[in-house]
Amino acid sequence: MSRPFDIAELVGDPIVAQGFIADAVATGDAAEIAEAIGIVARAQGMSKLASDAGMSRESLYRALSPKGNPTLSTLLVVLKALGFKLSGVERINPA
Repeated sequence: MSRPFDIAELVGDPIVAQGFIADAVATGDAAEIAEAIGIVARAQGMSKLASDAGMSRESLYRALSPKGNPTLSTLLVVLKALGFKLSGVERINPA
């Protein structure tokens, strides 16, 4: 019997996770970015990540859910706990 595909199985690899998050950031869609970070977080273990980020597991799940709306500070602390940093700004409408 087959089971449904879960992208979290692939993003356990840090290089794949980095590309996955970068692709989400490139969309500019806040919900997609939060969801991608949530998928990577789930792949790496929410309990340990919540502890490393100084948050409760429940708060982390809620913030990184498809309907979550995490603050920038939450995203930054979670990315750091995952071993990533937010960097770079690309100008999309040159003057």
